[in-house]
Amino acid sequence: MTTVSTPAVRTAGERRRTGSIAWHVSALAVLAVVLYPVIWVVGASFKPSKDIIASIELLPTKPVWENFSGLADGISGISIGTFFTNSMMYAGLAVVGVVLSSSLTAYAFAKIRFAGRNLLFTLMIGTLLLPYHVLLIPQYVMFRKLELTDTLVPLVAGKFLATEAFFVFLMVQFMRGLPRELDEAAKLDGCGHLRTYWSIVLPLCRPALITSAIFTFINAWNDFMGPLIYLNTPDNYTVSLGLMMFRDQEGISNYGSMIAMSLVALVPVIAFFMAFQRYLIDGMATSGLK
Repeated sequence: MTTVSTPAVRTAGERRRTGSIAWHVSALAVLAVVLYPVIWVVGASFKPSKDIIASIELLPTKPVWENFSGLADGISGISIGTFFTNSMMYAGLAVVGVVLSSSLTAYAFAKIRFAGRNLLFTLMIGTLLLPYHVLLIPQYVMFRKLELTDTLVPLVAGKFLATEAFFVFLMVQFMRGLPRELDEAAKLDGCGHLRTYWSIVLPLCRPALITSAIFTFINAWNDFMGPLIYLNTPDNYTVSLGLMMFRDQEGISNYGSMIAMSLVALVPVIAFFMAFQRYLIDGMATSGLK
């Protein structure tokens, strides 16, 4: 028995195919726009410095390795490993500080009832509207009087004091979704707030903690304004400041080595994200079952 397709069925099928093709073409166009800067950086890192600006080719016809091999010689007598070590220390301390202080503060707002809790939480959220530049000068004056400039202390001190309101808010919303029965069961077992926070709530908040850690690491690794203000000695520079040293006093830049170092600087960020991104899809139910 044979079936005959009607014109209406053929028209509907053609519309679906046309829509699917249009959607895929649009997605590929957006992907090309997003990937273009990355491809340009990769291609420019294998070009001589004189060809990076003058050449219109996206990828070099004859790749060169001098830009990467030149990084081994360092910048102005300073090894690039020094910059990466400083950035890693800054980013690592920032992650530890934000995760510990923000989660502890979020537990207080989400699980402990005390007078003025809602007012304090509102004021904390209000700090998100406060421009960073408003506090810049007072903070610099304070740290300078304490003789803490040219160290990582001004950059990471706030991370350990729960000054990142966005991450506190994120964890508060996550903790409020946890079942109250868990807290009641912990109390029946004789757990105080600190034990409940460390043994019950914190393991269940792993997705929120990992999310905060990833964004904190990326923000600290790419931070330029903070190190520029507080760090004065080249030996204390982070990667973002080290890139500036490829420009000499006459304003002539070594674009090849600069872009090569920029490409190498992406590796820790990508590695950190790839190592922890799988935890972003873990939900509260999965964590609770474990």
